[in-house]
Amino acid sequence: MMLRPAGDGDIPAILGFWNPLIRETAITFSSEEKTAEGLARMIAARRAAGRAFLVAERAGAVLGLASYDQFRGGNGYAHCMEHTVILSPAARGRGLGRALMTAIEDHARARGAHSMIAAVSGENAAGIAFHRAIGYVAVGRLPQAGRKFGRWLDLVLLQKIL
Repeated sequence: MMLRPAGDGDIPAILGFWNPLIRETAITFSSEEKTAEGLARMIAARRAAGRAFLVAERAGAVLGLASYDQFRGGNGYAHCMEHTVILSPAARGRGLGRALMTAIEDHARARGAHSMIAAVSGENAAGIAFHRAIGYVAVGRLPQAGRKFGRWLDLVLLQKIL
């Protein structure tokens, strides 16, 4: 497995595993699928801000991504980041998520970040367990913070001091 910065050539593969999660699950509250143009802008903006947007690749196939950006706007939050980690179904349970998280945490720490936030759907028990297993602590639950598929969804906030 290789971790590397995402490039424009990775966008079709990323869309291939990210958009089904948007369409079919409550892992993300958004129902708006990612587009190639929007994803290219996101990668470029994070890179321009000094943030990482990494992919995990095995045998030439992109199997996952991890990225981060500032948790909230304003200079008071300059040292608090929020991440996204997404794996293709074929990649789950193989250590790729851990490797991606270690890489973006190291990247953020080297650039002065103090903490990393995970905002996980309350219905995503596997995501919550994953974050706990890598040292994140649940610090809050926002009841009915999102709505998708005609139901209210809780948001669980987990934090790791870097």
